[in-house]
Amino acid sequence: MKTQRLGKSGIVVTDMCLGTMTFGSRNTEEESFALLNHAYEAGINFYDTAEIYPVPPQADWVHRTEEIMGRWLKTKPRESVILATKVAGPGHGWFKPPLRSGLTSLDRVHIRRALEGSLRRLGTDYVDLYQTHWPDHDFGYEETLTALDELVRDGLVRVIGSSNETAWGMMKAQATAERLGTARYETVQNNFSICNRRFEDAMADIARREKISLLPYSPLAGGVCSGKYNDGAIPQGARFSDYLRAGGERQRAMANRFVNEGTLATVAGLREIAQRHGLNLCAMCLAWSKQHDFVASTIFGATSLEQLRENLLAADLVLSEEVLNEINELTKKYPYPMG
Repeated sequence: MKTQRLGKSGIVVTDMCLGTMTFGSRNTEEESFALLNHAYEAGINFYDTAEIYPVPPQADWVHRTEEIMGRWLKTKPRESVILATKVAGPGHGWFKPPLRSGLTSLDRVHIRRALEGSLRRLGTDYVDLYQTHWPDHDFGYEETLTALDELVRDGLVRVIGSSNETAWGMMKAQATAERLGTARYETVQNNFSICNRRFEDAMADIARREKISLLPYSPLAGGVCSGKYNDGAIPQGARFSDYLRAGGERQRAMANRFVNEGTLATVAGLREIAQRHGLNLCAMCLAWSKQHDFVASTIFGATSLEQLRENLLAADLVLSEEVLNEINELTKKYPYPMG
């Protein structure tokens, strides 16, 4: 498994990262430990979580994922694990998170309290990568970056990053950090997959020029790229199946963004490419993500050991130019299927 540097920092991670957002909801602690141990034994050193996990976010199980991660972390040498977590973004916009009375903010008080809570649940005295889960563009970056910089100076955080950021936000944050002399965002964690290539439009150029590493999440488009939703299937127990059947308005909107005519047509084409070249479909899609020069580590999830083993087939897979060109031609037929 290859390793890559996070931005310009001293942290080097495996180019595959295990996401944990189902630990405590779809996965029991025992199942979560089995997944974590298998990934660790396979050589993965990078693990991503958040104070708001597991998903879907709700009050009766918020923080469970970090608690599970903390108990697992005690079974491993701390320095052998590169651990990333996130502070919830503002609670006054598109989503009210079920923590801190839903009044979350990216100010000094909330950032400090969020990290203190995460460190307590994770059972560690530092986090390797601390990320803002979503931005607050109207609040500005001065106080957010100053507060995060204090955590770095205090030795509680090694490096900082952002998530769900825009091109404007990436550059505004970098310019603010340079002007104030604070720690800068070394990473950005955004949705990026063959079904959602928007990062390549403008943000990839910023990532390259500013040396900010992309940490793609949903590289399998929330499992859609596995093909399990194709041919009219609504698989039992799958996340978007549950969202479509019984989810709230926000969850149904998310499911329709991921599972629609364009994404399913894209996946049907991807399945043909994989079959033609003798490749596992999921592994091909993960390898595609890893082969971008602005990507440091691709974050993938798994709810079973079978899924995890299948995804790990991408560990040493390098796609040929022929396969990459066929994927490019396919996505020209179905541009931006996720909107």
